[in-house]
Amino acid sequence: MSSQEIVPAVTPAVPLIEVQHVSKYFGSVIALQDVSMSVYAGEVMCLLGDNGAGKSTLIKILSGVHQPSEGRYLVNGKEVHFSSPREALNAGIATVYQDLAMIPLMGISRNFFLGSEPTKGWGPFSRYDAAFADRVTREELAKIGIRLRDAAQPIGTLSGGERQAVAIARAVYFGAKVLILDEPTAALGVKEAGIVLRYIAQARARGLGVIFITHNVHHAYPIGDRFTLLNRGRCSGTFTKFEVSREEVVAMMAGGDELEVLGHELAEFAYTDQIAAAQLAEAAHEFAEEAVEFHEVEKQPDSEQERNT
Repeated sequence: MSSQEIVPAVTPAVPLIEVQHVSKYFGSVIALQDVSMSVYAGEVMCLLGDNGAGKSTLIKILSGVHQPSEGRYLVNGKEVHFSSPREALNAGIATVYQDLAMIPLMGISRNFFLGSEPTKGWGPFSRYDAAFADRVTREELAKIGIRLRDAAQPIGTLSGGERQAVAIARAVYFGAKVLILDEPTAALGVKEAGIVLRYIAQARARGLGVIFITHNVHHAYPIGDRFTLLNRGRCSGTFTKFEVSREEVVAMMAGGDELEVLGHELAEFAYTDQIAAAQLAEAAHEFAEEAVEFHEVEKQPDSEQERNT
């Protein structure tokens, strides 16, 4: 028998969802071109890009709103063709949009179960089970650190960060394996954005795959494990946090060459402003001298003024 120990081969993990060389065309408009991305369980994948980079189009492909014009979409290694967001949701892919799909004047528990209301009774006697909804809402929100006094209070009374938390908890409760968050910190203050980032970390710790879409690198970099950058519908690459710095991510998002050109333009504007300021200062000095001469003439007696004339 050989003394060497036989080490079994390690099978690489299969991504929860993956898109390969995906493109999307709207007539002659190219919204996405040859984009590839994947997300694994227990990972936060940050999808970064400026406005108009194609983030929203990619979200809609992942959530089943659009089908790709080219490329493949895989869920757990198997190719899929979603025809509606309901099919994506049934496959465990939940999307939390910026508007959160909530009704501000309705209670927290009613919003939590919006579209999937629990009922009790049978047939024509079935009715909404408010007690069950309130209890589950309290329990699920308590898991992420939110204590409710009254689950029936209007959800509009919560802060922006807490409403985001309700949307995340709702998606997790209904079996989401992949959580797609569309600009969750866009309209939040510093403190509330920190709260949302903490909830994202909790979702990652529970084994979910999280796709965090944002254009704010300062929110994405502390929480992200990998970063996929989009620029004008094209993928600029996927990097781990150890491969790229925050400043490099900002430069790639904006385009390094474009930033350099902008820097030269700003320097030229500053030089032009300095010349204009010097010209204005000289003109102001001349006006001041003329004003002094005018006042001296005004102070002279009339006879002396006539003699001068």
